[in-house]
Amino acid sequence: MNSVTLVLFLAGIAVLIAGAEALVRGASRLAAAIGISPLVIGLTVVAFGTSSPELAVSLRASLAGESDIALGNIVGSNIFNVLFILGFAAVIAPLVVAQQLVRLEVPLMIGVSILLLALSLDGRVGRIDGLVLFAGIVGYTLFVVRQSRKETAPVRAEYHEEFGKRPRRITGWLVSVALVAVGLAMLVVGARWLVNGAVAAATALCVSELVLGLGRLPLM
Repeated sequence: MNSVTLVLFLAGIAVLIAGAEALVRGASRLAAAIGISPLVIGLTVVAFGTSSPELAVSLRASLAGESDIALGNIVGSNIFNVLFILGFAAVIAPLVVAQQLVRLEVPLMIGVSILLLALSLDGRVGRIDGLVLFAGIVGYTLFVVRQSRKETAPVRAEYHEEFGKRPRRITGWLVSVALVAVGLAMLVVGARWLVNGAVAAATALCVSELVLGLGRLPLM
């Protein structure tokens, strides 16, 4: 793998991370400004925004016909998040697990993983499969919005500590909109650089794009 490919790959990761950060902060402040509750923002805008690098990479790879990278990126990212990030965090300090997480989110995550397995047994994830998965996230989001009515003061305090107060002046609105626009642009550019670098790296290292997606892209 030559130096240009390595620089392209690393630059893509850096731009994706910065773009996701800008997008999350801008979108969160705009959502708060129009009255969306902090819990909904945390479980939707922030949660989806932090996954925007994977979304950008997988969409770019899919459009480029690199289906192995698109699928490997998502599966590898979830494996890495559960085994490494959660495991490492628990090693540093014990984690308190909320009962709702045990009753709902963890079983849901396991169920979605089994669903993906079932949908891919025929060797492809087609448009109908995609619609089934997309309908699932829409249903979950609607459920989260209903549950947001139970949000507590600590949730609101944590949100304000992380993202600050909702924008009140026109300059605050403009800054938030600019963050969203810049974040989206950086995601597009970063995804293009990362996918191009990943494909070139896979070719140079004589490994499949699926292996590269499973093992290296999740590290972003």
